[in-house]
Amino acid sequence: MSSRIAPNILWIVTTQWRAQACGYAGDINARTPHLDALAAGGVNYAQAVTPHPFGPFARAALLTGVPSPENGVRDYYDPLPIHARTIAHEMNEHGYTTAFFGKWHLGKRDPAAPLVGEAHAKMIVPLATRGGFTFWEGFESGFLLNDPWLHGTRLPEPVQFGGYQSDVVCERAAEWLGERTNLPGGPWFGVVSLEAPHPPYEASAAGIERCSVILPGNVPPAAAEKAAGELAGYYAHIEATDRSIGRLLAALPADTVVVFTSVHGDMHGAHGLFRKGWPHEESVRVPLLVRGAPGSIPGARSDEAVSLIDLPAMTRVWAEGCEWVCARDRAEISMPSVVALPHQCDRVWRGWRSPVRKEILNEDGSPWLVFDLANDSRELRNLV
Repeated sequence: MSSRIAPNILWIVTTQWRAQACGYAGDINARTPHLDALAAGGVNYAQAVTPHPFGPFARAALLTGVPSPENGVRDYYDPLPIHARTIAHEMNEHGYTTAFFGKWHLGKRDPAAPLVGEAHAKMIVPLATRGGFTFWEGFESGFLLNDPWLHGTRLPEPVQFGGYQSDVVCERAAEWLGERTNLPGGPWFGVVSLEAPHPPYEASAAGIERCSVILPGNVPPAAAEKAAGELAGYYAHIEATDRSIGRLLAALPADTVVVFTSVHGDMHGAHGLFRKGWPHEESVRVPLLVRGAPGSIPGARSDEAVSLIDLPAMTRVWAEGCEWVCARDRAEISMPSVVALPHQCDRVWRGWRSPVRKEILNEDGSPWLVFDLANDSRELRNLV
């Protein structure tokens, strides 16, 4: 590492927050004043995608910089291998203190056990399977958007905390990272991983009221009622989590390099589809904001073909005080397996997306979807 002072670096990773669902992106349903301010003070990577629009696959790729299944996660229930090298290992070697807070979703799970509820939320993630982070405090999953259970470095057994999950995780992360900032020693690299705005959309959203929404033009009439109902809850959780993120950022040094993103989006009735795994824009495009990185220009928009799989490389470059530049004109996207859960994508697929075009192949290599994104951003005409 160079002699310059290395920056503190924070990733804020949400779940199911699609790129379109932000005020700065022009969504009139989204009330996101804190993210709007983050976008105004940083770079908006407006073409960013997830490499795999499903939680464990995307999280494994995000942490390792290696796509699934090469990183060891092919099936929904595959854990991140103990030997997997993550960004935490690399930042530890760069002299950083590394910390993880919140949803992990890469542990070894029983396929026969319920995915939703306290049993899953209280599941212990063993020390050896926490991705190399020197401090870890979180939960495997469980989809409890209120009153979460946390365990980890300072909580050997799961403890339930009252309140909205995003508030609880952000407050505890702000406390620990703030204390670490004031201690002598090297810089820190932190990941704050939030479950919201993931279902259940009907869960309480920290007092935020549900409002009626305006649906985009690619939601067919048959899906409109369901889409409008769940989107009302979705946008309430977006507003509540935006507020949590604002409090977190206010508690940290202003010169912290901040990344905001999501592991994937949600179809919400677009093309008559729901949930994720699909190759459509609502599922694969994610928000990606970066503030304070070397060379970044406040308020800038980048149309580079960035993927979440780039984040480890971006972070290593920032730690050295250098500017990261995207070296490709398109990003690969894929689903390595079918997840047998309701409403999810029904096939294995692979392909690529550039800012102006998307091409998707079936598992056997036959063409499935081709879209001219420059002239058909809602993907209403499949060129196949």
